[in-house]
Amino acid sequence: MSKDLLFEIGLEEVPARFMRAAIEQLQDRIVKWLDASRITHGEVNAYATPRRLAVMIQDVAEKQEDVEEEVKGPSRKIALDESGNWSKAALGFARSQGVDPDQFTFKELSGVEYIYATKSSKGVETSSVIGEGLLSILHAMTFPKFMRWASYDFKFVRPIRWIVALLGSEVIDIEVAGVKSGNATRGHRFLGKETVITNPASYVELLRSEHVIADIKEREQMIVSQIQALAAEKNWDIAIKEDLLEEVLFLVETPTVLFGTFDPSFLNIPQEVLITSMREHQRYFPVLDSAGQLLPYFVTVRNGGSDSLDVIAKGNEKVLRARLSDAKFFYEEDQKLEIKDALSKLESIVFQEELGTVGDKVRRIRKIADGLASKLQVSADVAESVSRSADICKFDLVTLMVGEFPELQGVMGEDYARKAGEKEEVAKAVFEHYQPRFAGDQSPASLVGAIVSAADKMDTIVGCFSINIIPTGSQDPYALRRQAAGIVQILLDHQLPLTLSDVFGVALQVHAQMNLLKRADEEVRKDLQDFFGLRVKKLLSETVRYDVVDAVISAGFDDISAIVPKGEALMAAVQTGDAFKTTVESFNRVGNLAAKASNASVHPELFTEEGEKQLHEAWNRTNEEYRKALSQHAAAEALAIASAWKEAITAFFDSVMVMAEDEAVRANRLALLAAIDRDLKGFADFSKLVLV
Repeated sequence: MSKDLLFEIGLEEVPARFMRAAIEQLQDRIVKWLDASRITHGEVNAYATPRRLAVMIQDVAEKQEDVEEEVKGPSRKIALDESGNWSKAALGFARSQGVDPDQFTFKELSGVEYIYATKSSKGVETSSVIGEGLLSILHAMTFPKFMRWASYDFKFVRPIRWIVALLGSEVIDIEVAGVKSGNATRGHRFLGKETVITNPASYVELLRSEHVIADIKEREQMIVSQIQALAAEKNWDIAIKEDLLEEVLFLVETPTVLFGTFDPSFLNIPQEVLITSMREHQRYFPVLDSAGQLLPYFVTVRNGGSDSLDVIAKGNEKVLRARLSDAKFFYEEDQKLEIKDALSKLESIVFQEELGTVGDKVRRIRKIADGLASKLQVSADVAESVSRSADICKFDLVTLMVGEFPELQGVMGEDYARKAGEKEEVAKAVFEHYQPRFAGDQSPASLVGAIVSAADKMDTIVGCFSINIIPTGSQDPYALRRQAAGIVQILLDHQLPLTLSDVFGVALQVHAQMNLLKRADEEVRKDLQDFFGLRVKKLLSETVRYDVVDAVISAGFDDISAIVPKGEALMAAVQTGDAFKTTVESFNRVGNLAAKASNASVHPELFTEEGEKQLHEAWNRTNEEYRKALSQHAAAEALAIASAWKEAITAFFDSVMVMAEDEAVRANRLALLAAIDRDLKGFADFSKLVLV
């Protein structure tokens, strides 16, 4: 026998950004509790609106499953005393398991006999334990921010106003913060009313009749389809940004899409400003034409029906007019601020207590960027643009617009720099130096932007590492992981002829010159190497197998531009199957014996066997070509060259006794294997591959 379970927590409106994690947490906790309590169940559905979190589980068993569990105790030697009676250890084991010693059995495990006890546990009625379980789940819930209300010690994301707890038609009796559970839910705050749920299966449709679309996916589809229909009707491109859609989804219970207009004169402001103002302040979707240019319209989602939409639109238009007027004022005022005056204001903004002001950071970025440009041997024009871009890259942080919308940093800097007469490549670099801003974002398009971006990110990382601010666990207040990943992406996308050691060295030197290194250079450098190694490993793991990642990482990752082609080439080879497996086996045989070699060089005149002569000839004939392919990042070509050595390696081991009695001959053979192994290890540590 089974019944459906419904658990709904009715709340004051919860911040939209908390909702997704909250409902997933509630669902996960309930399912785990049921499983741990041996209560079988069927399909699980979760529902959430701004005022409720609900989970409905079908076919919940009315009784826990009975269970028999066999528990291993002490060995026979310990369990019996000299007289053959139960020892204190055996009797203690019996008490701990709640069984009679007479129920013990003996079983052999790995040649040793142990006593075993069989524990039986009879299941109880689900209705007798479910209330306590749901109450414990409520108390265990976690949120980014909590609230307490009235005089209750209990805290939750928002005050609880009602609770529905039903097992079939039976109310599960619980009470939290003065709210007792029942079978009455509430509809839309303005359009619906309180209504009684007679059985959990009717929950969704009952709420629908009270103007609440409880199903998250259904509500999302309603919003998207209405927006798409409006776009088709008006021939608009309505930009549906995922994070905005997610927020709007949890702001409404019954979604109705409508549109409004704003004064076209506002289009003289950069459209990024208008779009940001609409999205961040009003949660509006911007409207674009086919060329991607902003039109003087906006789309919003009402929490309610389609009555009086013209009145709602006019109200939204009035609010938006005030917002855009503010943006226009900020934009016009910012243009009165000269760049040199903005830069001077950076001297009073603290970047980090031990690392100085933003002005100090800008000076370090300039020095690091100049150092990287020098290593890259860029032209004089590019070097000049790099220096100027680094000098002014942060000036827009003190503008009114960025103060209002921090996400526009760089966007406004590019616009203001261009209007101030800066060179086009400099203006673009002011924007680009923030890229990539997040996973999946683009790298800077220009070389100037790439250099300044790498310099900015490397300054932050080295500065934090030098004062022992190193990410641990989930703690990463300066987003160092993201910035390290950004540097790796820039080096890859631009194929910059820079190693990580080059980048580390320039930044460390600048910090040392400014007396900012609080730890030894070697210490910081090692930590940086380990930190970036994890970023490279994560990058490779997105496209290749874990053992392939380990193999190529073990060969070194200082040259970022080389490691991705290696991973791809090795992954392709591994997928060919048995043919490559035998090649790897031959490489590993070389590596196993190479470990016994001294540092002696190879002396061809000491070769006496045909097999060793042929191996030396095969390797010596193509190893320069192999190394050249590696240096040019032609990994597939290099692997093909190395794989061609397999036949000679196999013949060598079939016909040559490596560990010859003659010490000179033995050392020479080992030296040959060591030389080949060094070349192979320049590509990957093939012993780390898992081939079956």
